Amino acid sequence: MTDVAFHPSHRYPDPRIEVLDERFLKLRLFSATVEQLFTGLRWAEGPVWVGDGRYLLVSDIPNNRILRWDEASGAVSEFRKPSNNANGNFRDRQGRLITCEHLTRRVTRTEYDGSITVLADSFGGKRLNSPNDIVCAKDGSIWFTDPLFGISGYWEGEPAEPELPQAVYRIAPDGKLQQVLTDLSAPNGLAFSPDESVLYVVESRAVPHRKIWAYDHGQDGKLSNKRLAVDANGPGAFDGFRVDVSGNLWCGLGSNGAVDADPQGLDGVRVFAPDGTAMAHIHLPERCANVCFGGRHRNRLFMAASHSVYALYVNTQGAGPAS
Repeated sequence: MTDVAFHPSHRYPDPRIEVLDERFLKLRLFSATVEQLFTGLRWAEGPVWVGDGRYLLVSDIPNNRILRWDEASGAVSEFRKPSNNANGNFRDRQGRLITCEHLTRRVTRTEYDGSITVLADSFGGKRLNSPNDIVCAKDGSIWFTDPLFGISGYWEGEPAEPELPQAVYRIAPDGKLQQVLTDLSAPNGLAFSPDESVLYVVESRAVPHRKIWAYDHGQDGKLSNKRLAVDANGPGAFDGFRVDVSGNLWCGLGSNGAVDADPQGLDGVRVFAPDGTAMAHIHLPERCANVCFGGRHRNRLFMAASHSVYALYVNTQGAGPAS
């Protein structure tokens, strides 16, 4: 059995950070190493940085809770329980938390006073499947994916028959829900390029390889010119990801579960240039589901990986507004 215990590196540079393309060298901090912030989760997902409070929120889906890690003290506490098997989290342009809930099959917003507003739970009179990952654009629109994971069993929600195709949705600034894409098998992570001219979406059940698709993002949320951005080209499986200010994609990665797949070398975060070239791999002892950038300068990569949350300072910043 593979040893998955975490052992901090005492060497600079950290050997866990494998450089695959010399372009990554300027993004690597020579004297920064991977840190394990805390462990004990059942399935870590949906990290989001709350800069004005100096804390990180992470969903622990099967345990039906959202955990909070405080930067100043390192303390871990329960932010919300029950969380309705929350998965993806993001902050809107007003700093409010928006969350994908599997159990209730809805997208919610946490108001400043702590009350919950339902933003979307149905389309055309039919219930959503299980909203998964979520982002917010500068025009105030909210984008989320809606695969079947939360209604496939009792682990991340409760079993149910789908009423709608697996899709990508946009909540317009006026609150109207729009079904944008329906041709992807299990749409999962999604993110915008720094200037929001491109929307990237993970197709996590694409055959034979998992893929990340790119779309031109136009006015009023119109998508066009679908093209392949990244192909896993093997047993690797993409989940969630974020984009830095230079347009590089920092992708959670792991084995796709095939009986002949070797997780060694796959678990962690794979970094891709905008042209789709793999530039680096941050090796973790656990499969990584999702990431976000945070810290005072948005130059700290937080990685939600199975049972644990890891962090690494990098020489770039996350794209998007300061949080």
